Amino acid sequence: MERPCVRVAREDGEATRQLLDDAALLDHDHEIVHEDGELFLPVTDPAAVPADLSVVPRDVPVREGQTLPADILGFEPTYERLGDIVIVDEDDDERAREVAAAIMESSIPAETVLNRASKVKGEQRVREWDVLAGDGTETVHREYGSEFLVDVAEMYFSPRLATERHRVVQQVESGERVFDMFAGVGPFVIPAARRGATAVGADINETAIEYLRANAERNGVADRVTAIAGDARETTGEYAGWADRLVMNLPHSADEFLDTAVELAGEDCVLHYYDIQHEDDPYGPGEAAIREAAEPAGYDIEVETRHTVRSYAPHELNVCLDVRLF
Repeated sequence: MERPCVRVAREDGEATRQLLDDAALLDHDHEIVHEDGELFLPVTDPAAVPADLSVVPRDVPVREGQTLPADILGFEPTYERLGDIVIVDEDDDERAREVAAAIMESSIPAETVLNRASKVKGEQRVREWDVLAGDGTETVHREYGSEFLVDVAEMYFSPRLATERHRVVQQVESGERVFDMFAGVGPFVIPAARRGATAVGADINETAIEYLRANAERNGVADRVTAIAGDARETTGEYAGWADRLVMNLPHSADEFLDTAVELAGEDCVLHYYDIQHEDDPYGPGEAAIREAAEPAGYDIEVETRHTVRSYAPHELNVCLDVRLF
């Protein structure tokens, strides 16, 4: 069966396999293939694979003894995994339940199957779910060596952003002061603290903040993590001028928080600003908004990276600007 695979030299195979597995990208339902000094590692989401790795289509055998949903259904359903939860996105209820039954019957290690029942909505960025199989909406997600307890019915969390989070966190140096203004359960905060940073996360969702605190304990970094429940514009005054690095992953409305971000920034601060814009000018509006907020406060601006995270909708891109304020 042809699957997307990461192609690497055999000597790099184990390190790459571990990286993909830590990011929950390794496809455990298919075998790793060795040919002519290269390894082909099947992956679940080629779009999330780091850009420095080569992804190619390759025929790889189903792992022996594995039964996949497609073997039962006769077609390839679309699904993603979050811990032991499998998430589908089916409009037809009958088809959704057919897919869920096949997933539970297959060799996939699933305890629960959920179907998206609404879009992300509200200031707490949650969505409604239909529980098709199993019980509950809480799971433990593993990502690049960190563990996150998450309840998808109570807070926003996207496993598809694992590679982007890793890209940002890899820039963090020990001793930095990192502030995530929309922290959720801590997917930026926890790995930053694991790299030796002092990290603060704020979120208006009080339940998410409770999970952030639990995740700090789970990952052994509670001594370097502070979690603040509330709107970052109203609850972070004691951190004025504190941050060496700011994360603003609220792409529909991050611009509304830029004045607060400038107040939090130290003398030399890197801002990771997420935005959703039309493909004709995906970065311009964000750059203009940052300059409008930062330059009156006396900062010079240097855009270090203009990065497209993913396609969000037809002709719309989810982008990130890595901007130094100094």
